[in-house]
Amino acid sequence: MTKLISTLVAFLFISNAIAQQKTIYIKECPNGEDATPIVVAAIKECKTKKATKLVFAKGTYNFLPDLAFERYVSVSNNDEGLKRFLFDLTGFENLEIDGQGSAFIFDGYICPFLMNSSSQITVRNLSIDYKRTFSSEGIITAAYKDSIDVAFSSAYPYMVSNNKLMFTGEKFVTKDNAGQPKKEFYPFWHMLEFDASKREPMPGLEFLPVQNIVVKELKPGVVRFFYPRLTGTVGNTMLFNAENRQVSAFTISDSKDINLKSVTIYHAGGMGVIGQRSNNIMLDSVKVIAAPGRMGSVCADATHFVNCGGQITMQNCVFESMMDDATNIHGIYVKIVKIISPTEVLVKLIHYMQYGFDFLVPKEKIEIVEAQSLNTYMECTVKKSERINKEFTQITLSEPLSDKVKVGDVIASAQQYPDVLIKNCTMQKNRGRSLLLGSRGKIILENNYFHSHCASVVFEGDGRFWFEQAGVRDVTIRNNMFENCNYSFMFGLGVIRVGSGIEEDRKEDSRYNRNILIENNTFRVFNPCVLSMYSVDNLTYRNNKIEKTTDYPLLEWFQKMDLKEVMITNSSNINIQK
Repeated sequence: MTKLISTLVAFLFISNAIAQQKTIYIKECPNGEDATPIVVAAIKECKTKKATKLVFAKGTYNFLPDLAFERYVSVSNNDEGLKRFLFDLTGFENLEIDGQGSAFIFDGYICPFLMNSSSQITVRNLSIDYKRTFSSEGIITAAYKDSIDVAFSSAYPYMVSNNKLMFTGEKFVTKDNAGQPKKEFYPFWHMLEFDASKREPMPGLEFLPVQNIVVKELKPGVVRFFYPRLTGTVGNTMLFNAENRQVSAFTISDSKDINLKSVTIYHAGGMGVIGQRSNNIMLDSVKVIAAPGRMGSVCADATHFVNCGGQITMQNCVFESMMDDATNIHGIYVKIVKIISPTEVLVKLIHYMQYGFDFLVPKEKIEIVEAQSLNTYMECTVKKSERINKEFTQITLSEPLSDKVKVGDVIASAQQYPDVLIKNCTMQKNRGRSLLLGSRGKIILENNYFHSHCASVVFEGDGRFWFEQAGVRDVTIRNNMFENCNYSFMFGLGVIRVGSGIEEDRKEDSRYNRNILIENNTFRVFNPCVLSMYSVDNLTYRNNKIEKTTDYPLLEWFQKMDLKEVMITNSSNINIQK
């Protein structure tokens, strides 16, 4: 018995030692030092030792881009480029990163996380913010006809040269062609006014694309902006959003089984989470929110998923104050630019934010779609794919082309679409929409709260501008609260609406979105229009509660319209039960 006990004790000691070897610990850096080299070394150690866990002592960590990993990435709906990443988890399997409540503060053009060809990755218990945000904010101190004065705090350094405004960082990072010290630039391309009391974009306003606006510095920290139609309310915040989408918080590419839990993203110079060609992504208790003292959070979408599969789940999340949507889930269309032979076509990625996006691989099932109606008229399989450059690809098909195929039509994957569950989430105070849904898998939205600048749920997709494949096939929207949604009316009527790019004369013969159930929701509305849809088949709307409010004005150009609760045209099998 004594020998058996000794053996068990030895076994437990060895097992504990092995377990300890699989966990790498990081201590907090003293005095706010750059922790990037420590993290880079720890990631390398994790890979060498095949560690399953990387744990941070709770604290505040500061990260500079100087010694970060560097990798050229093409990321859909974002700007491609050579980027630096703190956590480059390319090729990692079975790793958990636990911040234990730590605050990660980034300084400069450094991206926090890259999951590339990774699997079973979990990130939990940490927050992400930037010392100098990629967007800038100022307080409107005076308003005149076609001009406003804006005051900037020291958090948003800038310079005025030749009557042009350029936002900068604090540090000199290089020299110009004349050998003079040069600061890092944070360029903007549009302005958006936020209501200071409600902390949301003002009604009826879209971005003003005025990066070349004429300005005059009245005194240090106060700048006058001159532009036709430029208006503002004294005391409100004017937000100057980043020109590019270069620095997203989480980039997930060609990966599977990715979990983010109890993560707060205060800011990123792009999207909060962008996933492409990946399967099974879970966001649990993820927050994209503005930091105290700021009006905006991330510079684009809170989340975005392109050509993904498996299951996408977002539960118990909060998405607020971002400069675009809460999520956009879709595929990619490429345009046929040349028919080479009965089995060969040359295709092109059209939108520049899709350059380099590869999905046309051998054995991939694809659909060929008429661009004007978005009707699919042929499905086939890729036999061979030859990428010419980041824009053009020549593909050979296993089957001969239909005689319907013509230059200008589009091709997309027909192989996998994610099932989507969005549950117990809050989406509000952002510019734009809440959910853009384009997956052909099973989609469930339940027990969510919406208060959106534009429509809350949108079924989009087009083959002529963004080239985003959509067309839902199984959607359930139930037990949600929609409160004063689409108060800006920028992108059309409706709390729930269709915005697909179908030509007017082709809407009648298109049924791009199908099988939609909307039930047991509460709509608190100041505008009577709840549903605005076209080219839909099999939609049921039942047992929904409508409550009238007077919280927002019905803008003048809509007051003379004959607005109804349900406005559906060019559709079939519509079942409305009020």
